[in-house]
Amino acid sequence: MEHTSAAPTGELHAVLVLAGSSGGIGAHVRSLAQGLSAHGLEVTVCGPAETDELFGFSASGARFHPVEITPTPGPRTDAAAVGELRRAFARASLVHAHGLRAALLSDLALRTARAGTPLVVTFHHANLATGVERRLLRLMERRVAKSADLVLGASSDLVTRARGLGAADARLGPVAAPPLPVPVPERSREEIRRALLGSRERADRPVVLAVGRLVPQKNFHLLLDAASGWRGGEEPLLLIAGEGPEQGALRARIKSEKLRAKLLGHRSDVRELLVAADLVVIPSRWEARSLVAQEALRAGVPLVATAVGGLPELVGDAAVLVPPGDPTALAAAVSGLLADADRRRVLALAGPQQALTWPDEAATVAQVLSVYDELTGER
Repeated sequence: MEHTSAAPTGELHAVLVLAGSSGGIGAHVRSLAQGLSAHGLEVTVCGPAETDELFGFSASGARFHPVEITPTPGPRTDAAAVGELRRAFARASLVHAHGLRAALLSDLALRTARAGTPLVVTFHHANLATGVERRLLRLMERRVAKSADLVLGASSDLVTRARGLGAADARLGPVAAPPLPVPVPERSREEIRRALLGSRERADRPVVLAVGRLVPQKNFHLLLDAASGWRGGEEPLLLIAGEGPEQGALRARIKSEKLRAKLLGHRSDVRELLVAADLVVIPSRWEARSLVAQEALRAGVPLVATAVGGLPELVGDAAVLVPPGDPTALAAAVSGLLADADRRRVLALAGPQQALTWPDEAATVAQVLSVYDELTGER
């Protein structure tokens, strides 16, 4: 059932489409929905019902139209999703799909119901699959890139990829830095650390924090490889916050290798974890505009990250970057930074300054509005 809010009706009706999301894509779409609605556009968001429960699209000034877009293809589920999208697109001036699955189904729905309606696609993720799956995904990406009137990439490497796949028009589409988490932690750093470390650990033991889904892309196994090779000084305690399919394997490694590390599971208190951490590590195989990196730099917590995807352009000189897939380099960077208090202070000051260079929600919405005006004006 469609949920309706008190959104103003403008001359332009934009339909935003996403598949399931528990993080950055959902937050980005909600930000766009709210900003576009505030500018007088009529906005409809299409996605699984659970995304509205999680991100509150129907409370953002937009209309929410539930469409169950599943993570993987299925003849029946895809046919049902395309049918719902056709209904949602009936009065659309423009469709903006986020992610490959949403884009594929939106293209099918437009071809059969609203031919000629501009399609904007935002690529948020790289294709990290292997073997046959990688080839299939590449074929899907190529179809989307060629079908879209415009492809926006969340990072420069995604723009380059879209052009290589045949996109007629591909541009950088910055994603707004999220607002600072609120409220500010009420507990002191010492209190938070005491709760995290427990009575068996020294209160002044260095704490290295990693946050993210426990999935291959985040490459937390690389972080455990590095943890076995910390060099010099006191061995830090590694804290990993997040859930995912690799949780069992990571826990087994920590136990069998007797690593000084803890899996914290899902946490809603990342701001407190940042207060407690001496530095944050991102060992990912690929990232676009990592929310964790943004949170760490804005909070003034030194960051070590792999030089992949959009991370170098996101962090600039305000973080230590290491080659991807190199546990020795990662271990050396972490150990070196923990042993260098002056360098940590420099990075702590540089982080918030780098954050000032990121586009905010107003700038992101303004760019998207400009794109929409351009495409609908051409029609």
